[in-house]
Amino acid sequence: MDRFEEVFNQYKSKADQDEINAEISTDMKTNQEKIIAVRKNDDGDLIAFQTESGRQLDYMQALSEARDGRLAHVDVFHKYGRDILRSEPDGDKSNNLDSLPEF
Repeated sequence: MDRFEEVFNQYKSKADQDEINAEISTDMKTNQEKIIAVRKNDDGDLIAFQTESGRQLDYMQALSEARDGRLAHVDVFHKYGRDILRSEPDGDKSNNLDSLPEF
């Protein structure tokens, strides 16, 4: 490998690491918690959420915390005349709120 290729590989490696670090820092702020489990009613509606710290939030608490930016990877949007909590769309169905384990 000549010196030009070596320098380019070092540059590329640093750029890749910088991108990973930027994704980590913007992906989840330090004051945010992930939702790791959900509770559903008999109709399959989400009615409660458990965070990674073990806190259990009812639907209204989760909406409030999501609006305040305290929950990671969720959005609040207005549909059917009310606010609804949903996972941020990322193309991965396995991390959707509806796909999380139940508590």
